[in-house]
Amino acid sequence: MSSSFQVGKVTIGGGDLFLIAGPCVIESEDHALKMAESIAGVARALRLPYIFKASYDKANRTSLKSYRGPGVSEGLRILKKVAKIARVPVLTDVHEAVDVQRVAEVADILQIPAFLCRQTDLIVAAAKSGRAVNIKKGQFVSPWDMRHAVEKCRDAGNDNVFLTERGSSFGYNNLVVDMRSLAIMREFAPVVFDATHSVQLPSAASGNGTAASGGQPEFIPVLSRAAVAAGVDGIFLEVHDNPPRAKSDGANALELKHLRAVLTSLLAVQKAVTGQKKN
Repeated sequence: MSSSFQVGKVTIGGGDLFLIAGPCVIESEDHALKMAESIAGVARALRLPYIFKASYDKANRTSLKSYRGPGVSEGLRILKKVAKIARVPVLTDVHEAVDVQRVAEVADILQIPAFLCRQTDLIVAAAKSGRAVNIKKGQFVSPWDMRHAVEKCRDAGNDNVFLTERGSSFGYNNLVVDMRSLAIMREFAPVVFDATHSVQLPSAASGNGTAASGGQPEFIPVLSRAAVAAGVDGIFLEVHDNPPRAKSDGANALELKHLRAVLTSLLAVQKAVTGQKKN
């Protein structure tokens, strides 16, 4: 596996588990700050390195009527404030190469969405920004083919790249996780497991004039424990204080009140598998 690297005080790929978590989309400044500080508090208590995640724009929502976020200008203003007040690195999606430099001025990690993981110009632009790059594996891509996405980033001069597994399409409106993919991809980059998108049921809640994804959040602890046992470097969780009222992906989000219990179990699994202790 490739060598580790730093994002602020978080080591990516160094053997210690780290957390990427936050609401799917920025809903408001107050909500983003509340979620960042709440999650950071849990992570600090468990001595778990933490990166805040939220999107300023969700460009691939199922319906044109779905909430997409506050937009790049307002979203980056809020992310900058989150980083300052919560004192954590921040990660957000970029969808177009033209936005990369602007986003890189605020975000510590640029995330390539799963549906865009083959978009060469976007990956190269993100790599050339000098920020760390997280490439989410597309639901339609094999784990071994993600090597090409990593090589695009490295060939552009940026070795600070990692991959995130978020499940593979299995028929209509369903995803499954092949745990072999985690080991396969770790041969050429650090790997994060996205435990909340992996329990998503894409467009499964559509009907009667609506269009939305469903989810099975009860399986978040099961899959995340399996991923940690398989040796992933980090865990990605979309976390919300009130999932039924979330403006995006509430059906597959982890409720904030369950976060500490889930993370405690993950650290216990890691300790059992590796023998590591938190100092």
